[in-house]
Amino acid sequence: MWGTFVNVLAIIAGSLLGSMIGWRLEQRLVTTVTQATGLGILLVGITMATQSKNSVLVIVSLMGGGICGELLDIEGRLAGFGRRLEALLTRGGSGRLTRAFVSASLLYCVGAMAIMGSLDAGLRGNYSTLYAKALLDGILAVTMASTLGWGVALSALPVLLYQGSITLLAAWLQNYLTPAVVTEITATGGLLIIAISLGVLKIKEIHVGNLLPAIFLAALLALRWQ
Repeated sequence: MWGTFVNVLAIIAGSLLGSMIGWRLEQRLVTTVTQATGLGILLVGITMATQSKNSVLVIVSLMGGGICGELLDIEGRLAGFGRRLEALLTRGGSGRLTRAFVSASLLYCVGAMAIMGSLDAGLRGNYSTLYAKALLDGILAVTMASTLGWGVALSALPVLLYQGSITLLAAWLQNYLTPAVVTEITATGGLLIIAISLGVLKIKEIHVGNLLPAIFLAALLALRWQ
């Protein structure tokens, strides 16, 4: 859970900083720090992706997972769920505090990086992805809190519950997965992290959410392969 705790603290710290002095920060500074974080995310992804012992398995998993994700329209469903949830939570309470909490919670939770980071923490005890996410979330918290106020900090609670649950579930599943299977899951997830970094760096937007089934397909294929 350590990676999630760091993520939560980064959101709270960024929110407090943004609500106090966020309006004084130049956009150039925020952009440069975001780009630096994007490069760090890219490094994490490359490190994970190069651990694969069977690149064919990873490629097949990505292709099959992508097909499943597109057929299920995972990203579209997540976006639709987010819009419905936001409409529900802000109904009758569209004040600044409510808007800050809902907007930040959806931004931090509805994304592939939260899932991948939590899985990696639970399966391997590796917090690199969540540390990178914490930096990115902290920067976003500064910019959001500068306009929406300290209510952004309240989004730390959903992040704790959401990412913590995935991490604990992954740690439980670890008992049923061999090191070889975890390696291929890690490599496949690493490529998804690289895709996320390309979006952060504004190089190429990839529908990473629709590629998430590749993680589960990689696990099934690796179990079958061995």
